[in-house]
Amino acid sequence: MTEMISFCGLACSECGAFQATKNNDDTKREEVAELWSKEYKTNIKPEDINCDGCISEGGKLFNYCKICEIRKCGKEKGVVNCAYCSDYSCEKLEKFFEMVPDAKKKLDELKSSL
Repeated sequence: MTEMISFCGLACSECGAFQATKNNDDTKREEVAELWSKEYKTNIKPEDINCDGCISEGGKLFNYCKICEIRKCGKEKGVVNCAYCSDYSCEKLEKFFEMVPDAKKKLDELKSSL
């Protein structure tokens, strides 16, 4: 599977929702729903675990991805992901990077190779 990097730097190909969708794996959906429900202190159902990746066009998206401000901005600017943005790294990303430093590392690597 080719690595798909989301706008924020997460590797979609490593995401449980993406993997469950690509493999049509209901067991994986149940596993991810249970894990994310605990992690994010909410109730996520297995049927909510469907995503073709946030940079996909017209595909399925996990609920949060539909309202993600980073994704919305990237779509509006028409960039491949945030590493390609002239405003990299913005305030929205910096807040996200505090929670997910590996995403910053990935986008920094991409930015330096451009």
